[in-house]
Amino acid sequence: MVLDSAGIGEMPDAADWGDAGADTLGHILESRKVNLPNLQKMGLGNIRAFKDLPGIGNPVGSFGKCALKSNGKDTTTGHWEMAGIILKKAFPTFPEGFPPRIINEFVEKAKVPGVLANIPASGTEIIKQYGEEHLKTGKPIIYTSADSVFQIAAHEEIIPVERLYEICHIAREILDGEDRVGRVIARPFVGKTAETFKRTENRHDYAVPPPTDNLLPLLKNNGLDVVCIGKIASIYDSMGVTEDLTAKNNDQTIDQTINALNNQSRGLVFSNLVDFDMLYGHRRDTEGYAKALEHFDTRLTEILDAMKEDDLLVMTADHGNDPTKEGSDHTREYAPLLVYGKSAQSGVNLGTRQSLSDIGQTVAENFGLQLKDGVSFLNEI
Repeated sequence: MVLDSAGIGEMPDAADWGDAGADTLGHILESRKVNLPNLQKMGLGNIRAFKDLPGIGNPVGSFGKCALKSNGKDTTTGHWEMAGIILKKAFPTFPEGFPPRIINEFVEKAKVPGVLANIPASGTEIIKQYGEEHLKTGKPIIYTSADSVFQIAAHEEIIPVERLYEICHIAREILDGEDRVGRVIARPFVGKTAETFKRTENRHDYAVPPPTDNLLPLLKNNGLDVVCIGKIASIYDSMGVTEDLTAKNNDQTIDQTINALNNQSRGLVFSNLVDFDMLYGHRRDTEGYAKALEHFDTRLTEILDAMKEDDLLVMTADHGNDPTKEGSDHTREYAPLLVYGKSAQSGVNLGTRQSLSDIGQTVAENFGLQLKDGVSFLNEI
């Protein structure tokens, strides 16, 4: 289960990414007393001491943190690394917007009347700024960020969702070679004016297909279930996915995770709690992030109750997104690691792991399989 963007402090190379001092969870927990009793019991405060959330003597889970070994700090990089894929070269970014060669080809092939914006921006701010012009002209709003993304925002009454998906697919085909961004993302919205524009939950991601030697197809090809919830399937371009359960927000993801745990399956249930990143990290909403963590904490017991005796829960993050930092982009941070199972060892200090791939290797070893990268901690727990 990925708590999207819940980083736990800057990586040694954070300054190289402009992220010196980043500390997503630390700064949120410093903002006020954040009530997280269940995460504290799991061992969150044992990873490192937080303000008003110290470690405890007998956590029910095991705990540590994972370095991000790949060259990047985006969703695709972090999730792929969990599955054993280490990216030596980061996906390309476009801090000045996309060059004419890309935009011109997109306009021609997608048959749109031009584009608006074509700048790095916050998704909520860009529709406030350009949404009314979009309503008048029908031109899609193109924007990016410090991450490797080509995002297309469009009003659902101007460019219907299926048509938006179509032009995103066209953009995905164009963005190849040196321009091969990690994701093309459809960002539909509704509303009448800048003050009332609101993004809908019809977002859809078009990811680069990952290398085939990752955890998901390895499990599937060995007869195991790979149940993906929320945006997980799209991150892996559905490779190795045996079931894709729709979830558009944190509560739906938790509900679907519980549904998956109650079903008869053997293998991997892989979930992403998107709201932490999408609604609060990028929007620099520290209080919203704190409340979302508290809400997740209250529902964590439902997940634990649904677990069978031989189930293992691994909670982590894919990157940071410190809401107290300037800008609106991800931050280069360690990912927390909390591990719990009713028949697993408790209170084990798993230390600082060399990579998020240690998680994938642990899952693989549990089923008698092996990935190219990763140091399993299965025997430790």
